Amino acid sequence: MVIKHYFLSLISQNKPSRLFFSLMTTLLFITLSSSLHAASVTASLNKNVATENEVVQLTLRADFSDTGNGPDLSPLERDFDILGKSQNSQFSFNLGTSTALNFWVVTLMPKSVGTVEIPPIKIGDHESQPIRLTIKSSPQLLDSNGNPPVMLKTEVSEIEPYLQQEVILSVKLYTSVALQNANRSVPSHPDLVIERLVDDQMNYQTVNGTQYQVITREYLAFPQRSGQLTIPPQTIQAMINTSTGRRMIKVQSEPLNLQVTPIPASYTGDAWLPSKKVTVSTTLSQTNDAPRVGDTLIWTIDIKAEGALPEQIPTLDFNSTRDYKLYPKPPKFDNQKTANGVIGSQSISVEVVPTEQGTLTLPDITITYWDTENRTISTASASTKSIEIAPLPNTSGKTNASANKPTISDPLPAQTRSVAPISLAKKPAEKATPPTQASSQENGGNLEVQQTESGFSLRHYLIAGLLLLAVAMLSIWTVIWFKRRKAQPDSSYQVPTLQEFAPLSTSDEQSAFKALIECCQQNDLQSLRPNLLEWARHRWGDNEIRSVDDIKRLTSVQVTQLLMEAEIMLYSNNPAHEWQGQPLADSLEEYTSGQAKPSQASQLKTLYPNF
Repeated sequence: MVIKHYFLSLISQNKPSRLFFSLMTTLLFITLSSSLHAASVTASLNKNVATENEVVQLTLRADFSDTGNGPDLSPLERDFDILGKSQNSQFSFNLGTSTALNFWVVTLMPKSVGTVEIPPIKIGDHESQPIRLTIKSSPQLLDSNGNPPVMLKTEVSEIEPYLQQEVILSVKLYTSVALQNANRSVPSHPDLVIERLVDDQMNYQTVNGTQYQVITREYLAFPQRSGQLTIPPQTIQAMINTSTGRRMIKVQSEPLNLQVTPIPASYTGDAWLPSKKVTVSTTLSQTNDAPRVGDTLIWTIDIKAEGALPEQIPTLDFNSTRDYKLYPKPPKFDNQKTANGVIGSQSISVEVVPTEQGTLTLPDITITYWDTENRTISTASASTKSIEIAPLPNTSGKTNASANKPTISDPLPAQTRSVAPISLAKKPAEKATPPTQASSQENGGNLEVQQTESGFSLRHYLIAGLLLLAVAMLSIWTVIWFKRRKAQPDSSYQVPTLQEFAPLSTSDEQSAFKALIECCQQNDLQSLRPNLLEWARHRWGDNEIRSVDDIKRLTSVQVTQLLMEAEIMLYSNNPAHEWQGQPLADSLEEYTSGQAKPSQASQLKTLYPNF
């Protein structure tokens, strides 16, 4: 209060030095008030104690505008699952300063039970303080029969498979309630080749008096290493509706252990193939009814292996003999997936060219594999039906015909055009040669070409002169156009005057002043500024008045103080009381008349009423 009275005493005395001191004090106060607002990051939780699988919300507030890329949430990933993030911003203005507030709401799911700490979150160059959160174990959800609403069970078709043997992994989801936003895990292991088998199968099953919907999802798994392998537990996370509201649950199955058996020592095959059953079939098709030496036959070999992928079937070697030549094509792979497993197949096509007449007999196809059901070595083979190959026809006529063919040493006939590819064929260079007598005779007459000694004809000089004339005329026209352009400026670039941009609505100063006094007496703070500028423009002209600051400069100290008070209340978010315009009306009448009113000093209000 002492500072307030001292400040008012300085303003009330009309001395230049004290007036300057008061203005400097006002500027210092505004600077200090803005500097007291230090930039900071504040973190808060919607609850400090939560139960297991319950969602909590973390709110981050930054009291500055330069937030960079936003909050760095990576420190939260160790103890929480980040489910979502939203952002909003607010701006406030007070005492001529602006404040930016940025908010982030982060939805978190704790990963474990106990007391966890939310570490400092960095936003820009600032960070928040750590916060402690207590996570309590939630009681298990059970229905009236004592059964959980969601269960997850896993099972395998073989506990002790052989290396690379097919294992069917079944994951069964039991639900008695509706699941929302369900997120299921996918089986994975570095020593297992896993892929989906068939689409999900659904049925209903009653367990301990509770009816469940059972969704079965099956996978194929092929162990790639012998020894014990542990398939990690499968999990599902979803939202369910309970009697107390929505709740997120997380259910997991028991882990599965596989004891993988290595390749038996009794297996003598070159390539290891574990399978339930392998079948081989072959066919030899001929292009005509009586194939001869040199004709092409198609040998097709089909191999199918139950419980194995097509890539596991060993490759076959094909060797030519004196009786035939073999040209195999790349094999075609295919697999057929059913509820009982996968059946891999290879289809191989081989071109056979007989080189000798007589009976053509192709070798048998034999596949060695390990029978996983009987746990013994087994073979699958197939034989190809033999066919008769006829000899070549009589070659006497062929010898006579070959005698008439030109030998390699005979020259080739002349070609009329190049037979090389287009990209390689070169065009011969055209040379300007004087016409000869022979060429003139071919054209049917004599052609004489006359050239001047300098190489330029009259036609060339005429064209050059016309081009120079056109360039000169274009230059003259360009100069004239620029002069006219400079002499007549575009009216669209002329800046409109203040009278054109904002014309006055009153006829003279007296009517504008009367409207201003009525505005003050009616306490209409929103209409004060336009009425004030209207009167000032009549009084001092548009060249002197651009804003309310110009009016403060031209009027008295009392009017300036009351205008500053009105601006503070206009831009304040929470004004302490309603604006009273009568003191400003009295000060304006005192300024225009030059006569002070006796009650003027008592009607002045302080510049900072909240001090």
